[in-house]
Amino acid sequence: MSQSSGAYGEADATEQKNEQHNNQPANSASTDATLNARAKSPKSKGPNKWIIAIIAVIAVVAIIVGVVVFRNNSVSSDTAENGTSNTVTIGLKLAPVSLDIRHQSGSAIEQVLIGNVYEGLLSRDSDNKVHPGLAKSWDISNDGTTYTFHLNENMNFSNGDTLDAEDVAWSINQLKEQQYYNANQVESLEKAEAVDSDTVKLTLSTPDSNLLWYLTGRPGLVFDKDAEYNAKTEAVGSGPYTVESFDSASKMVLKANPKYWGSAHQAATENVIIKFLTDDNAAVNALKSGEVDVLSPVNATLAKSLDANTYQVSAADGSDKYVLAFNCANSKLADKRVRQAIRYGINHEEIIASRGNVDYALGGPIPSVDPGYEDLTDLYPYDVNKAKELMAEAGYSTDNPLKLTLTYANTYGTELGDQLRSQLAKIGIDLSINYVEFSTWLQDVHANGDYELSLVDHAESHDFYKWTTPDYYFHYDGKQAQELYAKALAATDEESSANYLKQAAKAVSEDAPADWLFGYRVTVAYHKNVQGFPSKLSQTVLPLWQITKAR
Repeated sequence: MSQSSGAYGEADATEQKNEQHNNQPANSASTDATLNARAKSPKSKGPNKWIIAIIAVIAVVAIIVGVVVFRNNSVSSDTAENGTSNTVTIGLKLAPVSLDIRHQSGSAIEQVLIGNVYEGLLSRDSDNKVHPGLAKSWDISNDGTTYTFHLNENMNFSNGDTLDAEDVAWSINQLKEQQYYNANQVESLEKAEAVDSDTVKLTLSTPDSNLLWYLTGRPGLVFDKDAEYNAKTEAVGSGPYTVESFDSASKMVLKANPKYWGSAHQAATENVIIKFLTDDNAAVNALKSGEVDVLSPVNATLAKSLDANTYQVSAADGSDKYVLAFNCANSKLADKRVRQAIRYGINHEEIIASRGNVDYALGGPIPSVDPGYEDLTDLYPYDVNKAKELMAEAGYSTDNPLKLTLTYANTYGTELGDQLRSQLAKIGIDLSINYVEFSTWLQDVHANGDYELSLVDHAESHDFYKWTTPDYYFHYDGKQAQELYAKALAATDEESSANYLKQAAKAVSEDAPADWLFGYRVTVAYHKNVQGFPSKLSQTVLPLWQITKAR
């Protein structure tokens, strides 16, 4: 079968011809010219001095006019004609620890780099569907084990190097050989081959219904095999933006790529500044003061304080799942009755209400935007008495509570931890809270699996495989879920695959290796003079090429 949705970008590479040569806004020169025109000439008794003064004034005015003309010409003509700013500032909550997208875990790095700095063989937009990327079309063999991708022509990286099939094949093979992050998503992929400069063939050992979607993420990213750079602090990609500067503690500055190969995704705004604002109140104040133009996400309750005449506020379903993970390898939580009791003991409606009633009850590992979603909230409804019965069977009560520690990143605030501690105390659990830096959470919990309970927003889409990977930090080994997921991957039609995923998700939820506190609806707020910010899934896919701000 064959699929084609048109080219991601036209074949001709474009050059950014106009640059701003001064950090000051263009109108500052005209202000200076007005002041200079008002300046009085020095007094003089001789006509020669008057002539000299007049000539000097004329020369100054000529220079100023020349500067104004030069600087106005140096600013993009689109900017002048459309009355748009050359800079948009966006506030995000989480910052990537480094720019090394091949090694660094977490969705924050994918959010800012994929589609902006690095591009994949395929792409996806806010609809969460697969679209062309560096490949303009593809063919799939009838048995689902051979994929042939036809690339756009005349592509290049930001350093000017040509991007062709050799770079694509090398990047994908390196992912497998070096086991870069998310290599496990494409386990069935055996090899990538450059058939010719514009054609790449992927060979699989077994069919994988998720392959195309995964190629929109890290497994499909294409790197310059000849470039030498420090991947932690620098980036050489093929996207519409380059990384001008990066500080994980404060901000990232993206600049329009003057050598971008495509025209469809040419950057509409020269500079995009991304500020990392972990505190919700500080973030909203930054929006109100004009320090940032966009907040994604914004606290839903605090967003109510924003003037509707000035700001646009919206919320949409995404792939974010706030997961309260139970370490299934821990002796206390190996008892299924304890895990089930925790799920019965959590009042999800109360938690959602405290967050502004924007989020939705989930009940299972697949979010509403993904294949295989089903409302599983009825499996463990809020029932304190049922929870107490299960805890009693396991040997615990409110008089003899089970001591557990919840470890989570302080970027999520203290309220969730406080609520869980209060709710679980009613069923015989003495919950201690260990707030840590996000980098500490990544190391201790995510990498080392050293925890009892943990809380994190799993923002990734199509990430059910984590529940079928026993060495992932959940340490969950559900055989039924693994078998059903294998069938979902092997299915050659979307309907069959989704049905198997539904069954697998239900098996996981029934086994209670975690509680899904809620599906996070991302609330976004931006000044009404901003256009082109993604309306959905901005936590995981954040294409910025079309964003603009009116002056």
